[in-house]
Amino acid sequence: MRLHPVAAALTSAVLLASPLPAASATPGTAEPARATDDPAGYVNPFVGTAPGGTDFGHGGGAGNTFPGATAALGGIQWSPDTVTRQHGGYAYKDNRIRGFSLTHISGAGCSDYGNVPFMPLTGRPDADPAARHAIFSHTNEQASPGSYGVRFDNGIRTQISVTQRSGIARFTYPAHDTRPAGLTVDAGRAFNKATGKISIGSSTLSGYTDSGGFCHSSNRYRLYFHVEFDRPFAHTEPLDGRTSGAYVSFAPGIRTVTARVGVSFVDVAAARRNATVEQRGRSYTMLRSAARARWNQWLGRIAVHGGTKTQRRVFYTALYHALLHPSAFSDTDGRYRGMDGRVHRTRPGHVQYADFSGWDVYRSQGQLLALIAPHEASDIAQSILEQGRQAGYFDRWTVANGGTRVMVGDPLPAMAASIHAFGGTDFDARALLRAAVAGRQDDRQRPGHQKYDTLGYVPAGTKGVWGSAATTLEYAVTDAALAHLAGRLGDTETQAALTRASGNWRNLFNPVSGYIQPRNADGSWPPFSPTQHGEYVEGNAAQYTWLVPHDLPGLFTAMGGDAAVTSRLDTFFTQLNAGADKPYAYLGNEPSFNIPWAYDYAGRPDRTQDIVRRALTTLFTDRPDGLVGNDDLGEMSSWAVWASLGMYPQVPGSPQLALASPLFPAATVHRGNGVDLTLLAPDSSATNAHVRSLSLDGHPVSGPFLPEGVLTSGGVLRYSMAP
Repeated sequence: MRLHPVAAALTSAVLLASPLPAASATPGTAEPARATDDPAGYVNPFVGTAPGGTDFGHGGGAGNTFPGATAALGGIQWSPDTVTRQHGGYAYKDNRIRGFSLTHISGAGCSDYGNVPFMPLTGRPDADPAARHAIFSHTNEQASPGSYGVRFDNGIRTQISVTQRSGIARFTYPAHDTRPAGLTVDAGRAFNKATGKISIGSSTLSGYTDSGGFCHSSNRYRLYFHVEFDRPFAHTEPLDGRTSGAYVSFAPGIRTVTARVGVSFVDVAAARRNATVEQRGRSYTMLRSAARARWNQWLGRIAVHGGTKTQRRVFYTALYHALLHPSAFSDTDGRYRGMDGRVHRTRPGHVQYADFSGWDVYRSQGQLLALIAPHEASDIAQSILEQGRQAGYFDRWTVANGGTRVMVGDPLPAMAASIHAFGGTDFDARALLRAAVAGRQDDRQRPGHQKYDTLGYVPAGTKGVWGSAATTLEYAVTDAALAHLAGRLGDTETQAALTRASGNWRNLFNPVSGYIQPRNADGSWPPFSPTQHGEYVEGNAAQYTWLVPHDLPGLFTAMGGDAAVTSRLDTFFTQLNAGADKPYAYLGNEPSFNIPWAYDYAGRPDRTQDIVRRALTTLFTDRPDGLVGNDDLGEMSSWAVWASLGMYPQVPGSPQLALASPLFPAATVHRGNGVDLTLLAPDSSATNAHVRSLSLDGHPVSGPFLPEGVLTSGGVLRYSMAP
């Protein structure tokens, strides 16, 4: 039989079920997942660098990832850039590299960073900047967590590794080429318009670059860098006659050159110090080994056993991509440049983070970080608070120390509330709640908030609002997340007010059509189609109608009950990635991510198990074309990780996990705080994908949800699986 919830009690009370008993300490209760000691060996950083799906006009059909060297939550991403540029900087089908730049964003639908590219060469640089590139073959290219290497067809080899805020590169030049070994470094080039300045020493380059403009925004940032070579320069000159770039070469006979690079958003001295403190003079080989070991510590937080090699590669590649952002922004001494342009300092032992694709990552990536790294996730939540304090509001999508106001809703407070729910509580949650509630009245944070507060929805055509229906739903989701946070903090008055506001989705539900649809300020309904894009964002009405993750029982009642909902969902999932022009699922973009788990709330967890498994095994692969849409700083990859574990954080701000079925026969989640959660499904296979029964530490679990106690106490989940 399939695992059912208690149907009659499927209310908000069930959604916040009381904690289960603490985990048993009886020896032999669980068999720890016998996983590889080198999970990094399963990661393919090239996944997402080639289109894996149709370009539906929302950033392309590729993951827009980059294959270069970076640390988990790292502040430097030293990666190759091809002549043909996807938004991550690298297009797998192009065999021409034009440089190795120091900063990248993984998976975004717009371009930014790509700062200060290095390009090794023999002889002088080509007079035409557009012609400066080298040909390579993928057979001569290697990428793994923490390192990257390639040998050009001209014989020059580049090897790169990194620490949290610095990098090291080893350039090897062919012995048969008698021209001087050299390279160019250009602070006046990035993925967007850039200017900069380089100062040249006897064996050093240092300076800064100014760039920005993510998604055509006005956001700008300044990145400082310092480079130290292990060989003195024999010749130097400005690149193209500009002080923003440099061409340097070395004495005849020198065939190997090592460069150490530090970056900072504070000043050059900080960039130099970051490299000195983190590298401690260690060799390239030693730093590469250390980077690999550190990645194995991170990836090993979820140890999986069994399954196929391809499944393990998909899983660990997804976990890798989900751990790339946000990016460490503060220096080794704790200083960072804030959203107000001033230099601030973190608490000792803590890090300020940057680069938040809020509209994307609030859904499940933040929760995943909090699940396996509550300390770092707490710092991320505190970073969100500091951004809000310094800017005076919470922006939706931040790059470096500036907001872009890209996308819609009010996602960053919801992300912080979810981090708190998942155990990342070492931040000033009360201050965040106060600031988030105050920001609800700020036009920069919530365009159209006056109408939302008075009418209970944002009317169609509201000036300054992109997608009134989508915006209303996103505001309601954040209100629900903040209500959960207020409840945990004991602020019952705020909780009650926000809970009422979270029901504003009802004001856009048209009982005649059965859809959540745009509404005029006078209460009338304009002409409507389930496939319309107007007043929605990167999706249509058929997809956005399900964006009520905090009150699916209420939505299902309005739709006519569980049977009607199940039939409607079955039709909706006729296609898994149909794009925004069809009334079906669009799992290549965020608004559809929560919908496969909706069956759980309609008493049909077997259908959630079906759809999640089908999506996981057909939309994700271990090849360069392994993502059907933008990875969006790890959000899509985080969905794959959760789906592989057979659970999902459906309700932002809540610790509740909706269940599907685990992909692997065994997995252990090491939370990083001494708490482990082990999943045992020894009969799990491609044919045995349905849950017959489930227990936690020997106690039966009666519904397809895990309550808060699992996150707090850990334990052993035992699944009985069946066809």
